Amino acid sequence: MASVNLGMPKPPPPVLAPRRKTRQIHVGSVGVGSDYPVSVQSMTTTPTTNINATLQQIAELTAAGCDIVRVACPSADDAEALPIIAKKSPIPVIADIHFQPKYVFAAIEGGCAAVRVNPGNIRKFDDQIKEIAQAAKDHGTSIRIGVNAGSLHPSLLKKYGRPTPEALVESAVWEASLFEEHDFHDFKISVKHNDPVVMVRAYEMLAERGDWPLHLGVTEAGPAFQGTIKSATAFGALLSQGIGDTIRVSLSAPPVEEVKVGLQILQSLNLRERKLEIVSCPSCGRAQVDVYTLAENVTEGLKDLTVPLRVAVMGCVVNGPGEAREADLGVASGNGKGQIFVKGEVIKTVPEDQIVETLIEEANRIAESMKSEDEDGEDPVAGGAVVSVH
Repeated sequence: MASVNLGMPKPPPPVLAPRRKTRQIHVGSVGVGSDYPVSVQSMTTTPTTNINATLQQIAELTAAGCDIVRVACPSADDAEALPIIAKKSPIPVIADIHFQPKYVFAAIEGGCAAVRVNPGNIRKFDDQIKEIAQAAKDHGTSIRIGVNAGSLHPSLLKKYGRPTPEALVESAVWEASLFEEHDFHDFKISVKHNDPVVMVRAYEMLAERGDWPLHLGVTEAGPAFQGTIKSATAFGALLSQGIGDTIRVSLSAPPVEEVKVGLQILQSLNLRERKLEIVSCPSCGRAQVDVYTLAENVTEGLKDLTVPLRVAVMGCVVNGPGEAREADLGVASGNGKGQIFVKGEVIKTVPEDQIVETLIEEANRIAESMKSEDEDGEDPVAGGAVVSVH
């Protein structure tokens, strides 16, 4: 008789609302729709014609956790580069097409996983949907109908006066109906605006009109700080209602930063497994240590951790011990020293100048322990059940 630890399944983390039910599509190997996790996208900033630089940036995005990458295709030279990039990229590639419909066909035939089309600025786009749909169907390529506030068709601007939620949705629904008339359903939709309030309302209205999977984005969100706030606000409002199946944070910053923000938004809403989470106080008159520097140094020292770990870095005796006890690992600092907590128990007290190195050391020890227990089939959080096998 042998005993095998089968482990106890962890309950799923709580979410604010169940995902809105959508049809399911694929962008290469990545499923998009309510049956799949919300995916994170970004876009390369290199010239697409510079194949090596573009592939290098895609590799960096992949390492940061990006699921899908979009590359610009404004010229014939870019279109010629697409087959090599699509073949060598470790994640699915979407070709971003504006103005020239011939590049839509080039991207499909070049092996891109998907094509983003902007109906508002592709000449005679509606007249070519039958051919685009057939080509996409033949090659197993999905489409994103990408409606932007800055490139709405003039007729809609004349009708509504400006890019209102109603105008964005009317454009998207019309284009969706044309694809569906030709029995093509492998598409997702975005209705982007730079104002989070307009953007949120547009997606809410669009979600009521059909079961299409939705790509969320605040377009031209701005520099890193402003864009992060705008995106977190808009995505939080929608994802908390279950609306949204793939996201792209648009920042005037390196694209890796877009991925980091996107992943953090999903983790904060329990739509992705939380990795490293630093709980630190904002500092106040009660703080007896430099919490800013302490938290930054701990974050930097643990940035490569891949296991879910909650670390509390606290600077006073009011909330410090309580928060530290609730975390996997924590420190309550004061009077030139820090009490180190692991799973709610004080394991040691160290001088202030040893707090960072001690937390990093303990975090790595816990991480190794979690990996070992996971490999053995035991859930390090929920514990395990022992079953006898005869």
